Amino acid sequence: MNSPHLGSQEPSALTATAWLLVAGLAACADGERMDPAVVEPSAPGKEAAASDSQEAAEEASEDVPPAKPAEPRLYTYDVVARYPHDRGAYTQGLLWLDGKLYESTGQRGESSLRIVDLETGEVQKKRDIDRRLFGEGLAAVNGLFYMLTWKAGQALLFDINTLRPLSYGYSYPGEGWGLTTCDEGLVMSDGTSQIRFLDPKGMKPIRSIQVSDRGRPIDQLNELEWIRGEIWANLWKSNLIARIDPATGKVNAWVDMTGLLGTERVNYPEEDVLNGIAWDEEGERLFLTGKRWPYLYQVELREK
Repeated sequence: MNSPHLGSQEPSALTATAWLLVAGLAACADGERMDPAVVEPSAPGKEAAASDSQEAAEEASEDVPPAKPAEPRLYTYDVVARYPHDRGAYTQGLLWLDGKLYESTGQRGESSLRIVDLETGEVQKKRDIDRRLFGEGLAAVNGLFYMLTWKAGQALLFDINTLRPLSYGYSYPGEGWGLTTCDEGLVMSDGTSQIRFLDPKGMKPIRSIQVSDRGRPIDQLNELEWIRGEIWANLWKSNLIARIDPATGKVNAWVDMTGLLGTERVNYPEEDVLNGIAWDEEGERLFLTGKRWPYLYQVELREK
């Protein structure tokens, strides 16, 4: 939702301050001392002058435009390396953990959790999920993988070392899209402009933010990654990545990944879009891919 600028609340405060200053200066100009405990009634002429001054101060404050929100920074990219990627993988979540690349994929009957060899793109280990479920975002916390499902409202849990599914999971309201982690716990998107912070134990809500760019809500937030204190989010069916302030929800920067796939073609251009962000914190490497893309890319960003 559009939030009113803080500046819209300032005129009343400024008017009150101006009124006190005007009243005090008027009293001092007449050689009178204002007793904080007793305020003597003023003469009609003084009252009118004070009233005129108050109106002038109010008009002046109304003429001051609200502060213009800062524009987000804009970034483009350079490709550092290109690696093979499974063209059958409808990428929903991408994660780099302890030197390994993990991926969750979607589509009913095709959804899976997998370990992928970065250099070759080979799927080293794979765990298919219930064919009735549509897999979504992926995150790791407390020795477990959490994998969202699209419309089932169900998070699946897996052992990090074996990919063995646990006998229980957690439920949540609404749709499941992207998932990552921060010090507070899980961070989840649902396709709207809302991002939720959840306790991993039971996925109970901690708080939420509304994502916006200069007052305009930003929805279609898909795959998420936590990078250097920001939430990075793919925007569904776009070449943009939003870098979001986790405290306010404001977009700090936009990353334009137009042209990353180059001349390579995909089978379903409307669906096979940029989606998948993985951050190697130790190596400071940023990996990006898309749904059913033939390649996964390591990129470096530079400001436009």
